[in-house]
Amino acid sequence: MTHIFHPAPIETVDTSTQASWQQQLADVVTTGRELISKLNLDPHYLPAANQGALDFPIRVPKAYLNRITPADIHDPLLRQVLPLKEENEPTPTGFVLDPLGEASSNKTPGIVHKYHGRVLLITNGSCAIHCRYCFRRHFPYDENNLSLKQWLSALDYIKARPEINEVILSGGDPLTNNDKRLFALISAIEAIPHVTRLRIHSRLPIVIPARVTNELVQRLHDSSLNVVMVVHCNHANEIDEEVAAALQTMHHAGIHLLNQSVLLKGINDNLNSLVNLSERLFTCRVLPYYLHLLDPVMGAHHFDVKEADGQNLMLALQNKLPGFLVPKLVREVDGRPSKTPISTPLSPI
Repeated sequence: MTHIFHPAPIETVDTSTQASWQQQLADVVTTGRELISKLNLDPHYLPAANQGALDFPIRVPKAYLNRITPADIHDPLLRQVLPLKEENEPTPTGFVLDPLGEASSNKTPGIVHKYHGRVLLITNGSCAIHCRYCFRRHFPYDENNLSLKQWLSALDYIKARPEINEVILSGGDPLTNNDKRLFALISAIEAIPHVTRLRIHSRLPIVIPARVTNELVQRLHDSSLNVVMVVHCNHANEIDEEVAAALQTMHHAGIHLLNQSVLLKGINDNLNSLVNLSERLFTCRVLPYYLHLLDPVMGAHHFDVKEADGQNLMLALQNKLPGFLVPKLVREVDGRPSKTPISTPLSPI
């Protein structure tokens, strides 16, 4: 007898008691003084915060701020968003403005084409949060901040290359676009016959989970493309109940969920943090995908973890977790045709 599978109805998000995601996107902490005051931190951190913000502005949504432990300078979420004095130190050799060589891969405004079969579409230059280790903190967004009409022109680049079957929406953060703009872009991509997969790289489901609206979930569910949402979470403390609910809602709608993290000194460069992150992600129906070694961008050298230390952590992680919960340790190297896997030793280095 043939059994017909009937999918469960899409779970909806209760937004009745929370500010809209647009309001939350606008209501953010943007100064070192406010960040330090709200978290009851020692004022002596203020000069370094102000100095760092001159190079890369502070931006922290209140929803994320509420997960940071007050008065704890070592809080792993705080250290991702507060400029410290180390950020203002002289730049070590090898740390550059464009660590991934994206300028040379920026083939046409809005398009970064480095890998076979897929292109990255820069949808905008804005993010909900400014992570101090961001490899695009110096990216020329002004040259790639396209109008909808220019977006459609950028898609001509994809239409002319039938070997491209995947479009990756990035930024900035693609989910900072409003629905009208975002959905129009998705529709235009769906109209390209040889594109079969849409990947969205976004930190918003983690930092402003209210962005995962019923309308967004329904549109991605209804897409003719295979939709993959790659979120960016570095520590289990970033996932509160609201974040978990948003992730599970997307999973129930048939959206594939992956996570990529960055291995960051003083934040998640220990076994317990990485184990807890993988376990917490999986309870939210998210699979660990990549664990990146730091991209050597100017201003972020103090987050760098040595490759050998990363390899030892991966070995310990493999001994602690099932294989499907162990992310791939990788480094992105300018000019290479894919992410570069970092092999794990058979014994500690």
